[in-house]
Amino acid sequence: MAIFLSKINTIPRIILTVLAIVLLTCVLLGIAYQQFISTPSLPPASPMTPNPIVYVEIPVTDLERASRFYEEVFQFSLESTMVDGYSMALFPATPGSSGASGALVKGDVYIPSKSGPIVYFGTENIDRTLERVRKAGGKILYPEKRLDGIGSVAEFEDSEGNRIALFAAKP
Repeated sequence: MAIFLSKINTIPRIILTVLAIVLLTCVLLGIAYQQFISTPSLPPASPMTPNPIVYVEIPVTDLERASRFYEEVFQFSLESTMVDGYSMALFPATPGSSGASGALVKGDVYIPSKSGPIVYFGTENIDRTLERVRKAGGKILYPEKRLDGIGSVAEFEDSEGNRIALFAAKP
């Protein structure tokens, strides 16, 4: 009897997990669709869209610590959720806006690293953002470098050991 009752308690968890996956998929497809319909078309010969990346996941080992770090550095709020058994903190996303969104993700397949792809966050002022990185406990890996006619870039290590980049467009 106890085994039967314990299986009843797992059924709602399974249903909630499936619903969370369906909801996240709908949100991501909605964002991708909004970007698709709001992005000018390329000539038919090109297989690429102007902004092909629509979502990024940043691995973390301590989701609470990483959430505090990113909220302090970029001054926005993250939304916590569970998807397919993984704890996530979703970055803000505005459908129809340019750029990609994403999440901080904790789980067995998510391993923070300074190697591999580098995620660029846009900022209006790299110096101010790097100062918030220092205050939040991050390390500056590549100080601000101005790129002629384009803007500026810099890189830092977040609270989890990931290499993250900044970009500020030329005013």
